[in-house]
Amino acid sequence: MILTYRYRVKDATTAKHLGAHARAVNCVWNFCGETQEAARRYERPWPSAFDLIKLTTGSSVLLGLHSDTVQAICKQFVVNRDVTARRPRWRGERRLGWIPFASARAITLVGDSVIYVNRRYRLWCSRHISGRIKAGCFAEDARGRWYLSLSVEIAEIRTCGAGEIGIDLGLMTLATLSDGRKIDNPRHFKKYQALLANAQRAGKKRRVQAIHSKIANVRRHYLHVLSAKLARENRLIIVGNVTAKSLPYRSQRKSAIDASWSQFRLQLRYKASRHGACYIETVEAGTTASCSACGARTGPEGPSGLRIRAWVCDSCNTRHDRDVNAAVNLLLRAERRPPLVKSPPLMGEEDVKDAPFV
Repeated sequence: MILTYRYRVKDATTAKHLGAHARAVNCVWNFCGETQEAARRYERPWPSAFDLIKLTTGSSVLLGLHSDTVQAICKQFVVNRDVTARRPRWRGERRLGWIPFASARAITLVGDSVIYVNRRYRLWCSRHISGRIKAGCFAEDARGRWYLSLSVEIAEIRTCGAGEIGIDLGLMTLATLSDGRKIDNPRHFKKYQALLANAQRAGKKRRVQAIHSKIANVRRHYLHVLSAKLARENRLIIVGNVTAKSLPYRSQRKSAIDASWSQFRLQLRYKASRHGACYIETVEAGTTASCSACGARTGPEGPSGLRIRAWVCDSCNTRHDRDVNAAVNLLLRAERRPPLVKSPPLMGEEDVKDAPFV
């Protein structure tokens, strides 16, 4: 499988050298765009990646780039063009820096440094690289900091546990598991909302960028720790396909974006693959209203039923926690077997305090 390692470039003074390389990358990208436009005007076939690479042969010396970088730009241009079926946008000075390379021969790793085009860049090496480097790039963030991203091929190892869980994503709690555990929603944006508002009113652009970066980093770290724990404990992980766009109210969509359901699912997917677990996304519609004990559709439905957190099935008199019942239904639906598993008992406030992840 392929993993991506990301390291921050340590030297602030080297940003000008990477910036010069990024401007050269923009020149190659825009040349590909001009070639595409010329083909369109003269009603010629669209140039392929091979055609663009042939046209840019020899330009790496003049631009100060590695030849592998020029080839990677041409290939990525064709990929973006074929996806949208039109010419990709021009890359100007306002675009964030990007210096790709399609193989490991473009760089040399020496200890805590990387050498690119005869220049050494020191890195904050947070972890050791194990595996074969397939591709990578230098990338700039909104704060002007540069990072080295490497796609590394590693061998798959089966280190997952024997558990099977369904995960119901929510807002009051980030996720509810089919075994009754509830994962707290830390609401990262809400913690920094007042601080961010003060910086915005004061017109401190750099401070605003730093706070947004802080929120994103804290959220990403929390989801990494949580997803890694779930992937190690379970061999089968079932998650609903709910999205922020499907929520009825705007305030709910804002909270869903803060919870970052899509990033959580993405991390669960690749970490489950890394540890040898099976990850499945299934349709979540109807899981809240259906009884996980008998299958009858007697639970709360629609926006008006969102305030109902616990209910009793009219058919079998089973008392359900709304979110736990939905998680159990997700597990039953993905396993394609009759709904014979009973929902865990309703958790009270004392039980929730003692539950893990809270």
